[in-house]
Amino acid sequence: PDRVLGIHFFNPATLMQLVEIIPGLATKPEHIALVKAIITAWGKTTVVAKDTPGFIVNRVARPFYSEALRIYEEGIADMATIDAAMKEQGFKMGPFELMDLIGHDVNYVVTETVWTQFYYDPKFKPALSQKRLLEGGFLGRKSGRGFYDYSPNAPHPEAKNDPVLKQSVFQRILAMLINEAADAVLQGVCSEAGADAAMKLGVNYPQGPFEFLSHWSVGEVVQLLDALDHLYRGERYRVSPLLRRKALPH
Repeated sequence: PDRVLGIHFFNPATLMQLVEIIPGLATKPEHIALVKAIITAWGKTTVVAKDTPGFIVNRVARPFYSEALRIYEEGIADMATIDAAMKEQGFKMGPFELMDLIGHDVNYVVTETVWTQFYYDPKFKPALSQKRLLEGGFLGRKSGRGFYDYSPNAPHPEAKNDPVLKQSVFQRILAMLINEAADAVLQGVCSEAGADAAMKLGVNYPQGPFEFLSHWSVGEVVQLLDALDHLYRGERYRVSPLLRRKALPH
């Protein structure tokens, strides 16, 4: 048991730089160091993660999809506008484009797995709109249709030219990403630097969650999440204690 640990590459493994290393309860530090040295020699960047559902990237990334889905399902903004809101802030792809690229047979199943393994924590609750696509065989680009239609000559929906709406969408999704990263750090899954490196190298975010936070008032993030919590009730928008501590006057 002291020589057992997990190594999580990202697809495509030949191109993606990040590798998550996940020690077991009995893994000896020297074996972690050995594996880190081997993988670093391959030109990869390693981040050590605690053995919890989703590790770092697949956990912290859940709100990128789930909050976008909630915004869409409630009619606050359409898919194209949500995607545009995130891309205009430096993300390579919007949530719906990315879910279609990954495939709903993968993306939905990961979300459902993280949700169940965290004992049905409302933060990770899947969306029925995505489940229906999976059930219908609309898996995304690989099947020709997902949230968007990829058949020849199919029109692509255009985003609304509404800067205020786009900013609101971006801040809501980003606040949830930051909050989840904060909970991961609070629970000892990774460090703040580890979370930033993992999200930039594992899913190509333009900045890590804590780097984004450094340009945005912690108090404003907490205020936004508290407002959402007051509106929706339940546990989904509960603020990480780590963020509340950061918001306290020093």
